[in-house]
Amino acid sequence: MSEKNKKAEFGWVMFDWANSSYNLVISTAIFPTYFIAVTETKINLLGLNLSNSSLYAYTVSVAYLLVCFISPILSGIADYGGSRKKYMRFFTTLGSIACMSLFFFRGMDSLWIGLIGFLLATLSHGGSLVFYDAYLADLVPPKRSDKLSARGYAFGYIGSVILLILNILMIKYPEYFFISSQQVTDNYPVRISLLSVGCWWLGFSQFSFAYLPKDKLTQHPVNVLSHGLQELQKAWMRIKGNEALKNYLIAFFCYSAGVQSVVYLAAPFAQKELHFESTSLILVILLLQLVAIAGAFLFAYLSKITNNLYSMKIMLIIWVVICICAYLTQTHTQFYFLAAAVGMVIGGIQALSRSTYSKIIPKDRNDITCFFSFYDVVYYLSVVSGTFLFGLIEQVTGSMRYSVISVILFFVLGFVFLKNVKTILPKD
Repeated sequence: MSEKNKKAEFGWVMFDWANSSYNLVISTAIFPTYFIAVTETKINLLGLNLSNSSLYAYTVSVAYLLVCFISPILSGIADYGGSRKKYMRFFTTLGSIACMSLFFFRGMDSLWIGLIGFLLATLSHGGSLVFYDAYLADLVPPKRSDKLSARGYAFGYIGSVILLILNILMIKYPEYFFISSQQVTDNYPVRISLLSVGCWWLGFSQFSFAYLPKDKLTQHPVNVLSHGLQELQKAWMRIKGNEALKNYLIAFFCYSAGVQSVVYLAAPFAQKELHFESTSLILVILLLQLVAIAGAFLFAYLSKITNNLYSMKIMLIIWVVICICAYLTQTHTQFYFLAAAVGMVIGGIQALSRSTYSKIIPKDRNDITCFFSFYDVVYYLSVVSGTFLFGLIEQVTGSMRYSVISVILFFVLGFVFLKNVKTILPKD
């Protein structure tokens, strides 16, 4: 491998290192618990009386619904040179600033800052990944995609865990960070943690912008929206005639809805149903992330000695068991074991989903972007579906436990459709 290719791959995995701080600190660990803690249990918004956890879930849904609408435009732009890295940088900057703005969210009197900042950060994170994911097939051949994809997720987990540990230390021992007791009362350590995500995301992404391949100097089409929609249509025309690819995408939609529901709403569940303190819950999520690093490599190894589809079916069975156990969980100790199980499969399912898709799509290199555009739209719609259903069921029943049970359906359907994927995938 040339030195230039090594640097490009390093730049690619460093983007995971940079933006995974949003995934862990903002969407999973600190912001959800902080949002539930500083807002009222019932919130009247636009004439609707919503629980704070349902409002949080709906905000995620709206953010990803917006990404679905703009994704064709983004993919249309990404297809032409002079744009991919440029727009990746734009969304990174916007998302980082949005994370920094959450420092000014203190409670109900500044609820609009929390909602808009979180929405923009989520939207920007999704927007940047439209361009980021498309780099994978360009950087390595299919036989190396599993390894690079797992490496990217591992870098993301390690980087975000380092930042989370620093944040935990600041929250638990504020005096060592020159934070006064008055500032602790004002949630200053937590708010600084949210600010740090934006700085981390913006700072470390500069490695990616320095080392990823330069944009090509070709002219944009006159109507990028039209082009983006044509790309999605082109992908669909080829997908609907390919039974293996069609079944895989349906399976991906189903189980991703389940996975992302768990990612975004595990913390509110533990806080409201099991009465976890915020600091204890953050430590649990740290455990989850550490186990996820091992999980990503464990299932990459399992797929190497068997195949990707077999490995993914094993993980979906484990996800069903996790949901059943979550519904029955009553103690903190039980939740610790549950978090470890989630960590073991969450890294593996995310890493293998991306690399499996890069293996299963037709090998016409000119069409690579349209397939990844379609993949991204399917993913975003799955997040909208999963989080909206989770929030709706909690709103109707008054209990997040019933929402957890509903998530099982996503994993069962994912398993059924994945079982119908009949194809031979190249191994690493």
